[in-house]
Amino acid sequence: MSRTFDVRNDDVRDLVFEECARVVRAQGLIVLPTDTVYGIAADAFSPEGVAKLLAAKGRGRDMPPPVLVGRREALMGLAEVADERILTLTKRFWPGPLTIICTAQPFLDWDLGDTHGTVAIRMPDEDRTRELLVLTGPLAVSSANTTGSPAASTADQAESMLGDAVDVYLDGGPVLGGRSSTIVDMTARPPRLVRSGPITHGQLLEVVPDLVDVDG
Repeated sequence: MSRTFDVRNDDVRDLVFEECARVVRAQGLIVLPTDTVYGIAADAFSPEGVAKLLAAKGRGRDMPPPVLVGRREALMGLAEVADERILTLTKRFWPGPLTIICTAQPFLDWDLGDTHGTVAIRMPDEDRTRELLVLTGPLAVSSANTTGSPAASTADQAESMLGDAVDVYLDGGPVLGGRSSTIVDMTARPPRLVRSGPITHGQLLEVVPDLVDVDG
């Protein structure tokens, strides 16, 4: 049976986040608000949790979820950052709606799906979610909807699609962003804009002048 908690209530937020951390450690799923849309999340280092996430959305391993982090410094533990432009992108656009595909650290013991040695990482511009991420560690997070349906902008919308596949729903009110993040692939040569979003190709060109817009 799913449970819903209102994270706008400061008095209970610490207890709610402790429960979320327990659920994540037990390979469960949570739904949380971000600065773009609501997301469905699992422990990034739990193959069972990630498999549950993909199953809840109706996705296969060929569509691995991105990873959300609570601190910019977490990037260095998850990705090989050989390209200084990646660090410049994080300094300019994190926290915010930019997902960066990087080469994953080869020593990490995780299974996000068929990533081909890469990992997509984002630091959301949502204080409560970053607070939770600091407690849980990196979370595999995808938009809280079934594949083919619009991304949820409220907890109720997410629950109507995902139901009891999710253990805990965090209600932070309507998400104002309403658009999925911009995605850039910094492992490609030249780098590619693979999904348009709130951060534009023009803004990204100021940091990555050879960025190719394959989504345009």
